[in-house]
Amino acid sequence: MSTNVTAVLNDLVETSKDGERGFRKAAEDAHDPQLKALFVSRAEDCSRGARELQDLVQRLGGKPETGGTVAGALHRGWTDVKSAVAGRTDHTILADCEKGEDVAKKRYHDALEKDLPADVRIVVEQQFQGVLQNHDRIRDLRDQFAAAKN
Repeated sequence: MSTNVTAVLNDLVETSKDGERGFRKAAEDAHDPQLKALFVSRAEDCSRGARELQDLVQRLGGKPETGGTVAGALHRGWTDVKSAVAGRTDHTILADCEKGEDVAKKRYHDALEKDLPADVRIVVEQQFQGVLQNHDRIRDLRDQFAAAKN
């Protein structure tokens, strides 16, 4: 069975849109100015990645996704509720971002398990490397903020 390349790419568009919205929400909620700036930068990276994937979908003759996933929206809604009830520390915001990056890592990994044309695979691989770097940076910052609390 052949891979529906546009469906794979559209799943990644949704993942990127979830990341963009999640990082924008994190930037709104963060207290540390450097974290705010980092989250805005990550949101912009996710937005650029989504546009790059949407362009590929169009080039392949498909209709690109424009939104995120229901799961992403539910997660952001849950973090809003947690924030309203308990307030979110920068450490908790980083932990939530890391969970989002875990999801992105899995989705990109799964996409790369598929039979993709070489030019598409190159783009997905490059974006996957960015996701891995984002994840590790967020994880390291989360650990730093956890250590600072103690």
